[in-house]
Amino acid sequence: MKHVILFFLFATPLFAAEPWDVYSDTWVATDALGRSLPDASQVGPPKKDKTVALFYFLWQGRHGEQGPFDVSKILAADPTAIQNVDHPLWGPMHAFHHWGEPIFDYYVADDDYVLRKHAQMLADADVDVIIFDVTNQQTYLESYQALCRVFMDVRKQGNRTPQIAFLTPFGQPLNVVRALWKDLYSKPDYADLWFRWKGKPFILADPAMLVDGDDRYVFSKNNVPVAATPNVPVGQSFSVDHPFRKVSAFTPTWNTTDSSASLALYEKEPGGKKLAAQTFENIRDNSMPTLVAESVLPAGTYYLELKLVSGKVGWWSQAESGKIPGGTAYLGGKPCDGTRSIRLDREPESSELETIREFFTFRKPQPSYFVGPTGPDQWSWLEVHPQHGFYSSGNEPGADGKPKKVEEVAVGIGQNAVDGKLGVLSNPRAHGRSFHDGKQPPPGQCDFSGKNFTEQWNRAFELDPEAVFVTSWNEWIMMRFPRQTPFHGSDEQATNFVDQFDREYSRDIEPMRGGHGDVFYYQMIAMNRKFKGVRSVEPIQPRPISVDGNFDDWNNVRPEFRDTIGDPAKRNNRGYGKNVRYVNETGRNDFVAAKVSFDVKSETLYFYVRTQDPIVGEGTPNWMLLYLDVDADARTGWLGYDFFLDGKTLKKNVDNDYRWETVATVEGVVHGSEYEIAIPWKSLGLEKLPAAIHFKWADNIRQTGDWSDFTLNGDVAPNDRYNYRAVFEQ
Repeated sequence: MKHVILFFLFATPLFAAEPWDVYSDTWVATDALGRSLPDASQVGPPKKDKTVALFYFLWQGRHGEQGPFDVSKILAADPTAIQNVDHPLWGPMHAFHHWGEPIFDYYVADDDYVLRKHAQMLADADVDVIIFDVTNQQTYLESYQALCRVFMDVRKQGNRTPQIAFLTPFGQPLNVVRALWKDLYSKPDYADLWFRWKGKPFILADPAMLVDGDDRYVFSKNNVPVAATPNVPVGQSFSVDHPFRKVSAFTPTWNTTDSSASLALYEKEPGGKKLAAQTFENIRDNSMPTLVAESVLPAGTYYLELKLVSGKVGWWSQAESGKIPGGTAYLGGKPCDGTRSIRLDREPESSELETIREFFTFRKPQPSYFVGPTGPDQWSWLEVHPQHGFYSSGNEPGADGKPKKVEEVAVGIGQNAVDGKLGVLSNPRAHGRSFHDGKQPPPGQCDFSGKNFTEQWNRAFELDPEAVFVTSWNEWIMMRFPRQTPFHGSDEQATNFVDQFDREYSRDIEPMRGGHGDVFYYQMIAMNRKFKGVRSVEPIQPRPISVDGNFDDWNNVRPEFRDTIGDPAKRNNRGYGKNVRYVNETGRNDFVAAKVSFDVKSETLYFYVRTQDPIVGEGTPNWMLLYLDVDADARTGWLGYDFFLDGKTLKKNVDNDYRWETVATVEGVVHGSEYEIAIPWKSLGLEKLPAAIHFKWADNIRQTGDWSDFTLNGDVAPNDRYNYRAVFEQ
């Protein structure tokens, strides 16, 4: 969780160990749709104890070298391909395909350049933790180790990065959790990156499933369903020859989702000493409510009882009696024929598992998009609107059905839900990026403004949780399946894709090449700011500057506008597929900090910038460029920039394109790692100093005339599409 100390705004950190705070929450930006990021006057000051988690994927390049096969490009070339299973543009069946092309090309998960950009972009967006997808029984060890190595390097340079955590398999997470413990959490190497929640490292795993050895009893749950009522409970006694803590019943609900029931465990038989009890809400059909005792119970004879609270709940049973050692079936507290289907977990004999269970703060991941929490201490990763509020122990719902305090809410870009069921995103009735008000608009009305995302965020604001879990950042790839895969809606296309599909039916926020570009990235930032609040920008007081290469007169100029350290573009890494390599050597001067001053008497604006190392490249193309939005209006100029300083030549924008005409030569001096310039504001077409201007430094970008140049090449300050906002004290 973030704790923002307001009186350190734009000041040197009190302790040298403090991260280099770039104050990205004060940066301004306007996306390609004309939407500007909110500031403190719109969302208020920073709020305490608000956490943003973001789903992150490690699997690019870990599932073969075929492709890349880009579905968006395939369908653009031939829209009928979706109904032709043998179309030559498709990759092989079950091969991984991309839904679109990432802004960083078809990268693999161990590309240092990409990982460093992710660290920077997500820190700038005020994302607290990235949660890795390891739900498919693979931990992607090489990928997360590469990310941890890069993130630690970014931190050693003084910068911030998100923390890390894992979403483990929804079914049996034991093997994955053990592997993560062995390879990561039992070692101190990356402990600084571990996300901590409620005082311990956080993991999304069902702790009731972390058991050693074989299950003691598991019986088929598809034989005889016996219904429970408030007055006629259903029970089963059993004898066990080893210690245990957990016992489960297999429960049908006859396709209802709003039913609840209690489980209670007694010594020996009905009426014995009660050892544990819990009420389970919103029980899913054919689920397995698990009762966990507060302490380990010894070998002996016990009785488990299911009692209906509301709705319709039963217990799967077998007609044959005596299948459980020392066991008898009960109905209404009296012995009867049959055997209830139960699962009894052996208490771990491994000291390692005991250590693991004490080490983490666990939250059971809820796989369903529709059901909501079935008990406390669960988190959702994705739901359809309106999402549920997930709660911790002690905050269970009251009589009104609402938890006392909401701990977590899921927020998604899109959902592979079709007709209220888990489906394929390749079905046109799925919940795409434009889904809202309960329906998916036709293709011609999909505007990529993020209506689904907005609707989901508005629900989160309504519930006001401690944490929001956003899905997702960078999944990008998905397996190709034939018709009639085991997901709803798959029988309508010859080829199917489950979790991603194309530009509309996908759920990644990371910017794409072409298409909607970076609009979802800035939409996420806007929502994060509304959720967490932001700091205010300190106004600049007038101080005359002598442009003479002696920079002492800048010492007391405030504020200091900061940039990420160590982020000039450097890349030489394999790409996705065979014989693909991406190289970028445009990184040169590394911006660290900038300042602005002004003098009313001489009617002059002064700009200062400092780099990490001595400035190089003077006189070469693309050297130390300064972009100026003098009216603070993104609608005028190229990306809002009305003027552009190319070296020491001031140029004015022409017709809002990337075209410029020379208007003046300015005074400037470089010495070592510092550079200062003076610009008469009349050269900027200003009769008087405006209330604010927006500005950006850039070095060795390619001047392509596209926003992506700021993200991909050289170094810019501030990062990507952002600008600094200089507010002048009049």
